[in-house]
Amino acid sequence: MEFVRSSPTFRRRRLARRIRRLREDAGLTQEQAAASLDMSTSALSRKETGEVATSVHEVRSMMDLYDAYDPGLVDLARSARAKPWWHAYGITSRGYFDLEEEAVSVRDWQSAFLPGLLQTEDYARGVFDGVSVLADEEIDKAVAARMWRRHRLHDADEPLCFSAVIDESVLRRPVGGPAVIRKQLAALLELMDIPTVTVQIMPVAAGAHRGLEGSFTLLSYADVEENDVLFVEHAVGSLHIDKPDAVATAASTFERMRASALNGEESAALISRLVSDC
Repeated sequence: MEFVRSSPTFRRRRLARRIRRLREDAGLTQEQAAASLDMSTSALSRKETGEVATSVHEVRSMMDLYDAYDPGLVDLARSARAKPWWHAYGITSRGYFDLEEEAVSVRDWQSAFLPGLLQTEDYARGVFDGVSVLADEEIDKAVAARMWRRHRLHDADEPLCFSAVIDESVLRRPVGGPAVIRKQLAALLELMDIPTVTVQIMPVAAGAHRGLEGSFTLLSYADVEENDVLFVEHAVGSLHIDKPDAVATAASTFERMRASALNGEESAALISRLVSDC
């Protein structure tokens, strides 16, 4: 199954920034523009922040009003209303997929399970079987979607730069059983050969550290106007945080953990020993 890599939410934000600039360049306030566009000021405001989608018709009306023609805006408006690839798997919430899809760099600290992008199908199924409340059919779709995400690691044109620090206990947790974890660890070693993938293991001997407070993921984007995002999962959902101070604190924590973790060669050697012991 082939899907176009896309995130309507991020395209909607890009469109929002561009239509806001057009209005500002035209010297109109939101109140003035909204009145001429036959919409409320609050409605225009939501479109200019990307909270809601802007239709092709509205984009054309804006270009007429602002006396600025940009054919790319029409295409952007169409694509911003398209359904993302994960809808084909029955996944309708924006959640993490929406964040990862447009990211160019992901930094991931995991203290419980291997990062989703590094999981084999059997390991992923073991994770969902163990912690989720999904029905069997929903688990099948969730696992399939997780496997499709891995194409980002092998994308010849736009490979995802992925850096992970993983607690040693994760490698020793027999998710799915001994045979599954052995194949998973062997697959992990292969993924570590990808130039844009970095995996470091935080040894148990490191003792207490900030990462033990919980797993988290940091995502960065090519668009300089998109803030880095801190993603944190919890028992009843997740948090998407883009406040610079919070993101900077998490980034500093991640770098300290990288400095304390085993380097790439040491990590690979540890994983190889565990494969032999399984």
